[in-house]
Amino acid sequence: MIETPPLVDQYCHGVLRTELGLATFEAQLIDSAGPPAAGTTFFDTQTGFAVRRWCPPLLGLEPHCAPARYLARRRELGAAETGRRLLGGSGVGAYLVDTGVGAGAGTAGSAAGGAGDAGAGDLGGPEELGRAGNARAYEVARLELLAEQAADTSGTVAAFLANLGGAVHHAAAVAVAFGCGAATGYARALDRDPGPPGPGEVRGAAGRWLAGRGRGESLRDPVLLRHLLWSAVTTGLPLQLHTAAREPGPLAGFVRATAGLGAPLVLLGGYPHHRHTARLAAAYPHVHADLGPALAATGARAAAVLAELLELAPFGKLLFSSGGRRLPELHAVGALVFREALGRVLGGWVNDGAWSWRDADRVAAMLAAGNARRVYRLDERG
Repeated sequence: MIETPPLVDQYCHGVLRTELGLATFEAQLIDSAGPPAAGTTFFDTQTGFAVRRWCPPLLGLEPHCAPARYLARRRELGAAETGRRLLGGSGVGAYLVDTGVGAGAGTAGSAAGGAGDAGAGDLGGPEELGRAGNARAYEVARLELLAEQAADTSGTVAAFLANLGGAVHHAAAVAVAFGCGAATGYARALDRDPGPPGPGEVRGAAGRWLAGRGRGESLRDPVLLRHLLWSAVTTGLPLQLHTAAREPGPLAGFVRATAGLGAPLVLLGGYPHHRHTARLAAAYPHVHADLGPALAATGARAAAVLAELLELAPFGKLLFSSGGRRLPELHAVGALVFREALGRVLGGWVNDGAWSWRDADRVAAMLAAGNARRVYRLDERG
């Protein structure tokens, strides 16, 4: 049996406080631009099957129970108690919570003047997630949110850039990392030029974006996105970068440009391009790869994906996360699927004689918590 310490979930979001019906719950299971195919359900996915396998026992039901039975039990317990049972039963000891989605922005986000994306629903913040899971919770400050909030309090380009610099500086004092969620936008920006933009470029881009905000333009300007990323790098804090579903090739130039500057890069997601992400982690000392969503999304195939990652990246460069957002089920499934996949892969290698139990337990502890505690310096924060 592979033993792990309490997990450090190094990338997740808050959970919804509201009660959910069948259609609403199902819509949160996977990222989709529309409803499921006629006559089917999003429960008919690897994520849906994983939820039905792992979550019912935490609510006092049999594994694989019907979705309607599960949701009836969820309503019976209520959203708060459901969250406590699911999060408390997942074995997570610390959450690193991206505050860029939902209403629960933490101290770094609040300092910039706002409370998150109101359009994302009634999402709890880091402290609320930590209380529900009886775990420590730390903030990952979203760069785009800091820019939006700085713009809300600025009347001129000069004021915006000054306020943005102050917001990043303050966030660096209270958050454990920065995150950037505009995967497509920053990948395109970095593909053109991975280096930091000049002051004149930044002022021009800021002026164009501030003028366009009145027309509802979101932050997609490549120069401003590069400015945000490089502002984060100069703080020395880890920077989480979404690779989403696109080949993370454009990141290679930014990875090379930031080598030796002291700021760790953590590449998130990446499935089905997880092998390329792992290769970048192997090639550059400051780059690390996330294990989470790639495992949670593949469900019963998670052990095969984990084995591929372990083939390519040094074990000290891989970090667990659930990637969970909105549904506490996704946080729980991410943790429980990871533990099962870890047991299958490392336990199998021990049984084959390739590894010793001592080495398997040591590596499991690194992936589960030790690497994240080192990269984010959690032991220095108590």
